[in-house]
Amino acid sequence: MEQRNLGHSGLTVSAVGLGCNNFGGRIDSAATRAVVHEALDRGITLFDTSDTYGEHGASEEYLGRALAGRRHEIVLASKFARPMDRPMAQGGRLQGASRRYIVSAVEASLRRLNTDYIDLYQQHIADPKTPIEETLRALDDLVHQGKVRYIGCSTLSAWQVVEAQWTATHFDLAHFVSCQERYSLLERELDEGLMPVIQSYRLGLIPFSPLANGLLTGKYRRDAPLPGGARLTTTPRMAERYLTESNWAVVDRLAAFCAARGHGLLDLAFSWLLHRPAVASVIAGATAPEQVAANVRAAEWALTREDMDEIDRLTAN
Repeated sequence: MEQRNLGHSGLTVSAVGLGCNNFGGRIDSAATRAVVHEALDRGITLFDTSDTYGEHGASEEYLGRALAGRRHEIVLASKFARPMDRPMAQGGRLQGASRRYIVSAVEASLRRLNTDYIDLYQQHIADPKTPIEETLRALDDLVHQGKVRYIGCSTLSAWQVVEAQWTATHFDLAHFVSCQERYSLLERELDEGLMPVIQSYRLGLIPFSPLANGLLTGKYRRDAPLPGGARLTTTPRMAERYLTESNWAVVDRLAAFCAARGHGLLDLAFSWLLHRPAVASVIAGATAPEQVAANVRAAEWALTREDMDEIDRLTAN
C-alpha cells in the first residue's frame, strides 16, 4: 500500500483509507471487527470516523474494540462539531466548535476509542456561532496536551479555510493540515472552489464519497430495478440526488472508457482521485471484508496524462 504525506505535514497515510461511517449503524461489532482486520491486513493505515457515526458514538466504540492491540499500527482520525443531540436551531448543546464543547467532545471520543490520543482531529462542519480563533485556540491546547497530534477540517467553504489558516498564522496556533471533502468523478465542484485554496496552503485533500454513494460501482443500471439493500435503494432522498439523467450520461461515457481499457468503474473512481492534485488518501466505507479488498485493488490503475485529459472531457458539464 502506497503511503503519502498528508499535505505539508509529517503525517503519512495510506493512499486508500477506511471510512468508518457504517460501524454501529449498518453493521454490528462483529462485522466491524472483520472489516477493520481486513483493512489492517491490506495495509490500510488511515481509519476515519466521527463522534456522530453510528448510534450515540457507536462507530468510535466499535472501532476502538476492533483495534485492541493494534492501535499503534494506524492513523486514527475522528471529528467533532456535528450534533450529538438536537439540531442547533433547537438549542442542542452537544455540538459546535466552541471551547466548551471541544474539550468535552474530545474526552468522550478518546474514551469510546479506547485510546489516549487522536492522530487527526477534524472540525466536521462550520459553526457560525463560534469565532474561528476560539476553535483554533482550543485545538491548539489539545495538541500541546498530546491528546491530538494534528488537526483538520471537513466541509468548510473556501473562505472559511482561508480565514482559519490566516488566524492560525497570525496567532501562532496549530494549523489545519487537511481538508476532507465530497469529491468524485460525478461531483467536481471542488475543482473550481476549494482546490486552489488547498493547493495554495499545501493542505492534504481527503476525498469522501468517492463512489458517489455507489453509482460509480457499476452495480446500478439505467432503466433497471435498483439492487436490493443498496444505499440508493433504501434512501430515496439520496437516489433523487444522484440518479439524474446528467449523471447517467456521464456514467455511461465513463463505463465505455473503462471497458475499452479492461477496467471497471470502481477502478476508475479510486485511481482518478489518486491522480488528482493534493489528494493524500481516498476514504471509502465498507460493510464486508470483500469490499475493502476491492477498494484496495481499485487504486492500482496507473492512469496516463492522456487518460486524465480524456476523463476531464467525459465528465465536463
